[in-house]
Amino acid sequence: MSSQAAVLFVVLVGITLGITYWAGKRNKSVESHLVAKGAISGRANGVAIAGDFISAATFLGTTGAIALQGFNGFYLAVYIPISYLLCMLLVAEPLRNLGKFTLGDVLATRFPQNSVRAVIAVASIVVSLLYIVAQFVGAALLIQLLFKIEYWVAAVAIGLLTLVYTLFGGMIATTYIQIVKTGILLFCGALLLVLVLSKFGWNPMMVFQEAAATSQNKAILPIRAGTWPQLEQFSMIFGVTLGVLGLPHVMIRFLTVKDGAAARTSAVSAIWIFAVFLITLPVISYGAMLLVGQAKIKQTAGGGNMAMPLLASNLGGDLLLSFVSAVAFATILAALSGLVIATTGSVSHDLYSKLLMKGNVEHHAQLRIARLATVISVLIPAFIALAAQKQNVAFLATLAIAVAASSNLPAILFTIYWRRATATGIAVGMVVGLVTAVGIILISPAFQSPETALIKLSSPGIFSIPVGFLVMWLVSLATQPKGEARAVADENYHRVHTQAVTGYDPRVLRAAATAEAGTSAS
Repeated sequence: MSSQAAVLFVVLVGITLGITYWAGKRNKSVESHLVAKGAISGRANGVAIAGDFISAATFLGTTGAIALQGFNGFYLAVYIPISYLLCMLLVAEPLRNLGKFTLGDVLATRFPQNSVRAVIAVASIVVSLLYIVAQFVGAALLIQLLFKIEYWVAAVAIGLLTLVYTLFGGMIATTYIQIVKTGILLFCGALLLVLVLSKFGWNPMMVFQEAAATSQNKAILPIRAGTWPQLEQFSMIFGVTLGVLGLPHVMIRFLTVKDGAAARTSAVSAIWIFAVFLITLPVISYGAMLLVGQAKIKQTAGGGNMAMPLLASNLGGDLLLSFVSAVAFATILAALSGLVIATTGSVSHDLYSKLLMKGNVEHHAQLRIARLATVISVLIPAFIALAAQKQNVAFLATLAIAVAASSNLPAILFTIYWRRATATGIAVGMVVGLVTAVGIILISPAFQSPETALIKLSSPGIFSIPVGFLVMWLVSLATQPKGEARAVADENYHRVHTQAVTGYDPRVLRAAATAEAGTSAS
């Protein structure tokens, strides 16, 4: 980069550090560190949620996948708005009405057993770590491209910055950094769209026609030949559509607002932002395919993750390259911070405070454990990212989403909506879904060579998601309580379901009504 471009890059990153400094003065408790004290407005939270997904996976990974694979790459992100529609209809308001800090809190309102909280905590940690790896890969490749440094050095630098954001700013800093960078990112996408269209007579159809006319770009057609490629496509779509509803770092964002109405507003706002941004991606990505060339995109970084920065360099030189890269880098760091907070919440609140200390822990001790877990949550994915350098980051993110859909999603839905769900069924179903999804990934071409992989399917959703639901259903039916225990379980379900829908605990309402009746009688 030129010196002017480097200054711009540093300034934009410095803005995020300034927000962290401001938030650090307000981040003095567990509530502020994990859920920003529930004080974020619905619309602001929706912008932050959108920022969580318009990150390395979308901004770098999906654009690169489209540039190399054609429209097939668009399936990595196009179903996200549908996911959030389901989220708004099924879980956004219930999560806010039931939860406090983590998904473990949501399940514990109905199933206080340690086994349920332990499994949801471990599953959340696994999902978050997988997603963190995707962000690390994208950020490290970006810094490697810009500053011509070793990949591992870039990964270390990113880890240090993530620690600063998360340790000092907590959820408050993460939220407002997401809001700021989402606005800048939307401007950046609009700028690239305008510049690409200026090269093709201001006609987006010309971009598609030229891409289709190029002989080596036959992948522009949304067709995959063969059984396994078609199953892979469907499995990926299946996982992405359902998996968002189980992602810890997204779900806990609904705990940062004051009530269920604000949670619904968050989901609606996020849907609109996704729709506006995603509709521009094919044009921008095909612009990279034609203006940069697939050969150069492949040569620069494995998986096509640098298609967007290379397009920026082609259209606007070092200055636009640095601006786009700085925006992408800030995007990744903010997403990393949210993921790390979700991980540390599961460690400090679920595993340490609720399970190990039985709830007898002071807030400052829990905050100290959260910050210790932050360091570990950054180090482990950083090491894994060193081995995943050549993977497309959007693909890596879809793997994490599929794991969430196989484990967390069935547990959340059954807890809220199915009367006959049992603690044993929830715990066993989560374990089986998690193990099935991770096991398929480990023996698939995602981590093995295509020749030695035991299964040819990299995305596990088509198998692991039904397994998670089925096992949870069967084990719950096999472990039904009887007699008085059945009546207690039914009453517990109706209490939780009422609270999930209305936001009010029936026990509190009955107590208030009894007290009011006593006052009237006296």
